[in-house]
Amino acid sequence: MKLYERRAQCVLCGSPELTEVVPLEPMPIATPNFHVSANSSDAAFREGVPLGIHQCCACGHLQVIYFGNPELQYRDYVYTTSISLGLPEHFRTYAAEIVAQLNLPADGLVVELGSNDGTLLRAFAERGMRVLGVDPARRIAEAATAAGIPTVPEFFTAALCERLAGEHGRAALLVANNVVANVEPMGDLADGVAALLAADGVFVFETQYGADVIEHNLLDTVYHEHISYFLLTPLVAFFAAHGLELFDVVRVPTKGGSFRAFVQRAGAARPLTARLRELLDREAREGMFAQPFYDRLTRELAEIRAELRALVDATRARGQGVAGYGVSVGTTTLLPQFGLERDIDFLVDDAPGKAPELAGPGYTIPVVGREELARRQPGITIVFAWRYIDPIAANNAAYLKAGGVFVVPLPRVTLRRDPAAVTVS
Repeated sequence: MKLYERRAQCVLCGSPELTEVVPLEPMPIATPNFHVSANSSDAAFREGVPLGIHQCCACGHLQVIYFGNPELQYRDYVYTTSISLGLPEHFRTYAAEIVAQLNLPADGLVVELGSNDGTLLRAFAERGMRVLGVDPARRIAEAATAAGIPTVPEFFTAALCERLAGEHGRAALLVANNVVANVEPMGDLADGVAALLAADGVFVFETQYGADVIEHNLLDTVYHEHISYFLLTPLVAFFAAHGLELFDVVRVPTKGGSFRAFVQRAGAARPLTARLRELLDREAREGMFAQPFYDRLTRELAEIRAELRALVDATRARGQGVAGYGVSVGTTTLLPQFGLERDIDFLVDDAPGKAPELAGPGYTIPVVGREELARRQPGITIVFAWRYIDPIAANNAAYLKAGGVFVVPLPRVTLRRDPAAVTVS
């Protein structure tokens, strides 16, 4: 079974005219997010696969053109929503807002694509709505069903949606959070939405905003599992081609910069909103469909890489070690982008059950618990899980008090020290 494939056409419109706008260093397809099958060799796991961001010359969609085999990547998926700091709270607020905004019927059907462990659907169920999850990760789907959130352990396809509509009726609400960007092909997803959505129903999805990825250096969100980095202009045309209409969008802070999009059947009652029109205008006004917009990310990445290299070299010159914090798919991305694959002595992670090492092309890095950080006392620790620097610093006060330094690499390099500690610059 192939570990990955290369796509030659745009995931939205099918055009073969794709151009690389952000060159990036290769990284493994196989990341900590999924279990590598016994059929995949260690060499395949470690292989560096091209990662650059491409833009479709026909519709403007941003995407990576190599993607993992879905059967390998998602059937034994290990990430669960509830372990992400802040996401369960975000989803409770999300459910309350959506029910109120769309005036959903109390017993309406809510179906979630990529429902994972059912964290979001549980928030809708608590409001009296019928819920149904669809997720190909078999063990996670089984656990969610056992916990009271019925979940179909399959990929979301048009054929499945026809079946579900017959068995459960059409959905007042379809939701998908941080999953639409992982889908290939997108056309089948849109046809599935059209098959399952009630006449006045709404498809609501949250996903990373491609503009934020570029403008805010959100490099740790770029990897092969995330095939798409959505701009709104291509999405409007895409949904229209499938009998659907993108009519509203709200910016949300999740993942460093995302949007919540609202889609209905073409010709349904809800009007196109002013805030969507403004974002569409901004995409054109700020040149998001031309190369200069993307050159800024390439320049800033080179600057960050140089700053980190100087910090690592200075630390080594003092005879001190260099650690990393966080073991995730983002870490697998950032190691080669920063050129740090052979510079990290060990990685620290707070989650139990992590593999004992992180492996990639030319490197094998041990993974330890946070208690080891204060014991080993590296001179600097580069925080790959940079969005969580505040709880990381709070949980590792002993390391900072002893003079350790957390290096936060994104969106720009900053240092976190204990103000009372004596440090060497």
